[in-house]
Amino acid sequence: MTNKELKQLYNDLKFPRMIEEKMLLLLRQGKISKWFSGIGQEAIAVGATSALNNKDVVLPMHRNLGVFTTRKVDLNRLMCQLMGKENGFTKSRDRTFHFGTKEHCIVGMISHLAAMLPVGVGYGLSYKLNKKNNIALAFIGDGATSEGDFHEALNLAAVWNLPVIFLIENNGYGLSTPTSQQYKCKDLVDKAIGYGIEGKKIDGNNVLEVYNTIKLAKQNALKGKGPTLIEAVTFRMRGHEEASGIKYVPKKLFKKWEAKDPIGLFEKYLLNKKIISEKDISIIEEEIKEKIDLAVQFAIDADYLNSNVENELEDVYKTNKNSIVHPSKKTNSLRFVDAISEALSIVMDKDKQVILLGQDIAEYGGVFKVTQGLFEKYPTRVINTPIIESGVLGASMGLALEGFKPVVEMQFADFVSCGFNQIVNNISKNYYRWGEAINITIRMPSGAGIGAGPFHSQSPEAWFFHNPGIKIVYPSNSIDAKGLLLASIEDPNPVMFFEHKALYRSIINDVPDNYYTTPIGVGNIVQEGDDLTIITYGQAVYWAEEVSSNYSAQGINIEIIDLRSLVPWDKLLVENSIKKTNRVLVLHEANLSGGIGGEIASYISEHFFDSLDAPVVRLGSLDTPIPFSQKIEKDIYLPISRIKEKINYLLEY
Repeated sequence: MTNKELKQLYNDLKFPRMIEEKMLLLLRQGKISKWFSGIGQEAIAVGATSALNNKDVVLPMHRNLGVFTTRKVDLNRLMCQLMGKENGFTKSRDRTFHFGTKEHCIVGMISHLAAMLPVGVGYGLSYKLNKKNNIALAFIGDGATSEGDFHEALNLAAVWNLPVIFLIENNGYGLSTPTSQQYKCKDLVDKAIGYGIEGKKIDGNNVLEVYNTIKLAKQNALKGKGPTLIEAVTFRMRGHEEASGIKYVPKKLFKKWEAKDPIGLFEKYLLNKKIISEKDISIIEEEIKEKIDLAVQFAIDADYLNSNVENELEDVYKTNKNSIVHPSKKTNSLRFVDAISEALSIVMDKDKQVILLGQDIAEYGGVFKVTQGLFEKYPTRVINTPIIESGVLGASMGLALEGFKPVVEMQFADFVSCGFNQIVNNISKNYYRWGEAINITIRMPSGAGIGAGPFHSQSPEAWFFHNPGIKIVYPSNSIDAKGLLLASIEDPNPVMFFEHKALYRSIINDVPDNYYTTPIGVGNIVQEGDDLTIITYGQAVYWAEEVSSNYSAQGINIEIIDLRSLVPWDKLLVENSIKKTNRVLVLHEANLSGGIGGEIASYISEHFFDSLDAPVVRLGSLDTPIPFSQKIEKDIYLPISRIKEKINYLLEY
């Protein structure tokens, strides 16, 4: 490094330290609510960020203020963010460093530790696919290396040989738990051996060692040598956060590490080399202090954000500005499974940003053969993953932030539970938190009726129905399967796309052969009637049709609504039907308690009570796990045999 660069590095090192000292003062004054101090650890964030170019993405953690200051993030906005003011990055919706800024290639953390490492892997894959000379650097603390996402991310990056650096800040404690209780191996970097990647342990308080190590790791990654795991040994000079205190830390450790203060060490080095003088240091400190004081005052003077219900709701989903593409008159007879396959093929022809990820989806074609033949057509865009869920979902978020439109196949919908955190805390909240929509489609082969037992037959749509930020789609026929899947991939928001396994090869329809989109949030009247409304979706549509046919001969006409979309669901269609029939049964295959039917029934009772001539009735499967026996599944667990009883109750009320 030139003397000029070394001076800049010193300036960058002092900047976060002086901000932190100011933050501790503001915390005592009650002007900020919480602070995670990185005092003593600045060399890692500053050294690592300085070693990269501004197009390399960085995924920082709690104590990485130096990432933001080194990337020259606007200090006024940063202070507003820290104080929860209106000019911050998250519209006062999240705190401290829980935000990203694509302008500066920074993607901030969520509180669920290690969750951002798979996102970094997604960035690495995007760089590899687009042949960009960039890398992703993801920070993690020593305690978070125990999390599953750490291991899934390392393994995925290793298998795909991606340009990713995983940087562990080993500061001795995960909150209050010492590293001796976190892992058995001698060093955390030893974990690199198990994943077949390069590992290096360094002095995290030596800014030049950090800088040079990251520089070399990046060079190796760009030469195709894959990811690197770096363990930077340092020490946490404050509590986990200020309220935690430091009583649990032996005093002798503080004395030891005070002598290793990264700023003091680097300052001494520069003075000895006569690169800076004491006067230079005073000038630098005065300039930094002035900038900080001005930014702090700007934030103090700034207003707190005024919002309202409409503003908050509008920012849960990004507005989809795509026009509806209408179906052609020319059709082909397709099974449900073939309609999905055709949708994937036609959209991959149309849009090179669409990429498929999942277990066994490439040469094998997926366990249900949905992706069969697609690998041969798009060998770089149909990608097998190891047996993981959380890791691939996190990676899909990184891909989406880089402009790809990943379609992730859960081998069975049941397995999505292993990726739950990425969906409900990372993917779904991102747009609301800092304004970047995540275009991901998660394909979910779900449902009973094939005797697959309690771990391959569940209907988990209600798990996600409660969580804002995710759209949920559930087609019942081949025409909607194609049109809704194309609409889901086109939608800028994350979409969970449920595909009922029992319908894959049992349903055949004449499907328009062009690229068309069926609007999300619009239901369909499958069968018109004026005596009773059945609101349903998925396989239950066919149960409703079968049972209602027995009433037609008696002159009783039952209207059947196929919701098609569960989030959002078509309230207007439901309202108009109920005003006509005055009786309603909400039917779904999922377990009754806590099911989507409960919310729909409650909404109807609250808003359309005056139109009802009978109580709203809901019906779902038995509140048990799904049995393996097909006889028990059909005769007892599923609600098929109980539909007639509920209809009679409503008609006779």
